[in-house]
Amino acid sequence: MQVKIMDFGLSKTSGKYYVIYKITDMTEEIKTKLKEMIEDELTEKSGDLYLTLYFDEKYFPFNSDEASWRMADFIAREEIEMTAYLVSILED
Repeated sequence: MQVKIMDFGLSKTSGKYYVIYKITDMTEEIKTKLKEMIEDELTEKSGDLYLTLYFDEKYFPFNSDEASWRMADFIAREEIEMTAYLVSILED
């Protein structure tokens, strides 16, 4: 399973901050389990899953000082953390 951040920012429609993760390279069994277990916005396009998380401004990870210093490193860490989270969901 691979996780990639596709987009993040402030939603003009909801007024909330968001992060969109693309989840690829998974079996149909894993995809089915994730669809059943994830309560956040999850869509499927071309066999990949797109997970959208919404945040209040004070909790939005990309507003942190750390993100502004080394954005590429911060994005990579966020992708690793989401992968670990998804794996933990599958183990339950």
